Amino acid sequence: MCEKILEVKHLSKSYPLPKKKLLQKTREKSVIMDISFDITKGETFGLVGESGCGKSTTAKIITQLVKKGRGEILFEGKNLETRERQVQNNIKRNIQMIFQDPFGVLNPRKTIGWFLEEPLRIHEDLTAAERRARVLKILSEVGFDEHYYDRYPHELSGGQRQRVSIACALMLNPKLIIADEPVSALDVSVQSSVLNLMKDLQKKYALTYLFISHDLNVVAYMSDWIGVMYLGEIVEFATVDAIFDQPLHPYTQSLMASMPSVYGDKKKEKVQSLGEIGEVVLNADGCPFYGRCPKGKTICKMQKPINKAVYESHFVSCHLYSE
Repeated sequence: MCEKILEVKHLSKSYPLPKKKLLQKTREKSVIMDISFDITKGETFGLVGESGCGKSTTAKIITQLVKKGRGEILFEGKNLETRERQVQNNIKRNIQMIFQDPFGVLNPRKTIGWFLEEPLRIHEDLTAAERRARVLKILSEVGFDEHYYDRYPHELSGGQRQRVSIACALMLNPKLIIADEPVSALDVSVQSSVLNLMKDLQKKYALTYLFISHDLNVVAYMSDWIGVMYLGEIVEFATVDAIFDQPLHPYTQSLMASMPSVYGDKKKEKVQSLGEIGEVVLNADGCPFYGRCPKGKTICKMQKPINKAVYESHFVSCHLYSE
């Protein structure tokens, strides 16, 4: 039986908008709208979508960097909002994050060794020698020798800094790592080495990944399952093979058509390009993709589609498959 390590149930998040008038009622902008997904232990769940769709906010809510609005998140069956201190500490140890910009995470005044020892100083009762030994072991796992212990962030390249960020995520032996655009800021020549490193570490440490990216090719390489996110909603969810063999949602089809290595010219001609997301006028009652959809119908404007299984383990929110 597949063991679920993370369960996200009907998660929503909104932020208040600034008031234009003194006595005006507070308005809210929804950034995540009723999303649900599970991640099985040892697998990688890829979350893909354009900038501003809510991917990073979802990651920050799971890591408790941002408070959720509504919904429930369970880690190994335990609610993330539990008040039991021991359970809460265990959750924080076992859910770690790799950020997009490692230079923004690293302290420029501290050495790499000091930075990697910090979580051990907080969570572990170790001597200085034991902390150093642990750091050197993890540094070797990400391809560094002991000389990097005394290096500073500015002495490293972008790819090396991201390896340090990965090492930091490993320091407490977590079970779930959330990678938020971990290679998008790197040169293409460096991306593959970082992705291969993450895959090797996943096998060695039995890690589970929530992998977030705007690049379908990268997500496909890393993931077992893919959730396609658009304006705060997951519009399609399936295995990697199902998404790439038969994308159902018009948004997924358009994303794939924009990737030259995914579709040949013959298939690419069948998919119309999308307008800019900033040009779209949202309709609260209908499908959020209606304003950009090349296949939109009247019902799409009037009624929000329900997420349904079109094939086994292949879910889509689209009126084209409601009949």
